[in-house]
Amino acid sequence: MRPAHHHTTTVERGSFALARCSCGWTGPARRSRERARTDAEAHESATPGGA
Repeated sequence: MRPAHHHTTTVERGSFALARCSCGWTGPARRSRERARTDAEAHESATPGGA
């Protein structure tokens, strides 16, 4: 069962950052932390029931 609300975070792996969500979604690895945060925000706003 998927959570009703999406909770996104950014995670660093070496020199890359990526966005993750409590629903299981993972964004692409980015060198820019800001771009990873933008990916997370876009996921939340595009998903019904987002945070």
